[in-house]
Amino acid sequence: MLSDSAILKKIERQPKHTAGYKQLVRELGLHGDGRRELTDRLKSLVAGGQLRQVDSDRYAIPQAITGKNVAVGRLTLHRDGFGFVILDPNSLPPNLKSRISGDIFIPPHAIGSAMHGDRVLVEIGAIRPDGRAEGRILRPVSRAHPTVVGKFHYGHRRNYVTPMDEKISQEIIIPPGMEYPKQTTGDTEDTEGTKPGSKKKKSAHRVLGEEAARRTSSDDLENAVVDVEITDWPTPTQDPRGRVVEILGYEDDFGVDVEIMIRKFHLPHRFPAEVLEEAEKVEGIIQSRELHKRRDYRHLPIVTIDGETARDFDDAVLVRRLENGNFELQVHIADVAHYVTPGSGLDQEGRLRGTSVYFPDRAVPMLPLELSTDICSLRPKLDRLVLSCVMQIDNQGEILGYELNEGVIRSAERMTYTAVNAILEGDSATGARYAALAGQFEMMRDLAMILNRKRERRGSIDFDLPEPVIEFDEFGLMKSISRSEHRLIEEFMLSANECVAQYLENKRVASLYRIHEKPDAKRVYEFEMIAATFGYSLGVGALPIQRIQLKTDRRATYGTGRRPRDIEIPKEVHITPRMYQKLTQKIAGKPEERILSYLMLRSLKQARYSEENLGHFAL
Repeated sequence: MLSDSAILKKIERQPKHTAGYKQLVRELGLHGDGRRELTDRLKSLVAGGQLRQVDSDRYAIPQAITGKNVAVGRLTLHRDGFGFVILDPNSLPPNLKSRISGDIFIPPHAIGSAMHGDRVLVEIGAIRPDGRAEGRILRPVSRAHPTVVGKFHYGHRRNYVTPMDEKISQEIIIPPGMEYPKQTTGDTEDTEGTKPGSKKKKSAHRVLGEEAARRTSSDDLENAVVDVEITDWPTPTQDPRGRVVEILGYEDDFGVDVEIMIRKFHLPHRFPAEVLEEAEKVEGIIQSRELHKRRDYRHLPIVTIDGETARDFDDAVLVRRLENGNFELQVHIADVAHYVTPGSGLDQEGRLRGTSVYFPDRAVPMLPLELSTDICSLRPKLDRLVLSCVMQIDNQGEILGYELNEGVIRSAERMTYTAVNAILEGDSATGARYAALAGQFEMMRDLAMILNRKRERRGSIDFDLPEPVIEFDEFGLMKSISRSEHRLIEEFMLSANECVAQYLENKRVASLYRIHEKPDAKRVYEFEMIAATFGYSLGVGALPIQRIQLKTDRRATYGTGRRPRDIEIPKEVHITPRMYQKLTQKIAGKPEERILSYLMLRSLKQARYSEENLGHFAL
């Protein structure tokens, strides 16, 4: 069976540690699909820095290229021309691991054809006593920027584009005839190849909002924002060359800023034709045999609660009282995995994107609109497949039992946070409109308060910092910033997530957990210093101090006879969530509440995902 290790071992055994594609096919005995797999694996090994592509069909082990001290890492450039290579720890030769401290400095003349962000092969030269090292780029391993966003300029001798990323210092030369995008047809989103002023079809690549009105031609491209494909990479004596693939408009045009961000960070924003075709073939009608395999919740008044601008509704809830006086909480999540099967085009595109990306007035979805806003969206009055978590909760907020199952629901109503809050505040018009559901929302509020009090008892931290929502008018100008309250849904989702995590733990199923580790002592110390000026403290007591010297200070004073300055940092401190909780209660309603709440939040670590269940400090 073909594997990465088998390919690497085969190349390592060859003279000069290099081998050709045809040689590998012959010696590994590959045919048909095996050849295609070899091609894919070679590309992956090159991208990962384990191989270097010497010629169009020859590959080499990086360490064997020069026989010198070489390693692989990511190049980050400074706007003044020099750069640093952040090394991959596993690529550093064993004889250098104990000698090198920090990144490898690359002077401007040693950067060669590499650009900012590229994974590069670096030859390490002189290593100083303090661990600092200097090197030169041998060759890029993989490119970070196949395209670059910048401003187009006409020049006396040549046209060029100035990148908007200041770390890409080279101007990109645009040869004659490469100033305008190629005329194309067939994409529902593309405006290329259409006449100026013609009506653009609805985008197949956006959930909400249209792209900025891109141009295909203009008599004057001076200062226009364009996306350029690099056709010739830079050399020590020549700037890169490229061709314009998109004209986004001018920097001050509405929507252009978002389109710049999408392209600058290379967010996948166009679905391949085969993925769109696969999405269109997904059957929207649920087969009866599928319904018989699932729990039927369609007779219940289940609702979705989202923001006013939401277009994809992926969760729905129901709360009701049981005969024994306890609550039943139902949380239903759209069953996307039923439609996105492993290995399919939709699955591969979803893995590539990883998540939907939301901007103030538009979104780039993870899946095509047929799924994200229709079949996998829990729209009202339509049958939808879900994964359900049904919990029984007592009046103290304790979960007495839960059940996970595959279900089918028919959402009774698409509710907004604004409408639900209006009902709970006694607005007569809104209450009359949703009279049949008003009692359920009151029950939701009661249960959410019970669950919140339970979290408070166990020391959960709850900062009163509502999420800001930026609102735009019809011309794309910001008209207001409102505060959005999602407390109902947040409490219900936390309960469902805890049940799912417990289920996975009990079944010993390998999974990813969202964890939140204890705050660093240094951050706690910094917050305590500021809080003390307001007369507050977390109550951690006297902080043990450790004296250290920074590497930069040691480097600056090396050979001067001066002593590096000592910096005091706190050692490990005993800190608990309840300390934060008590301080939030003390400052509630005070003028300094908002600023201290933000500073407390910044003293905490960011939550992250891990394969280890290390717990959640703030919950």
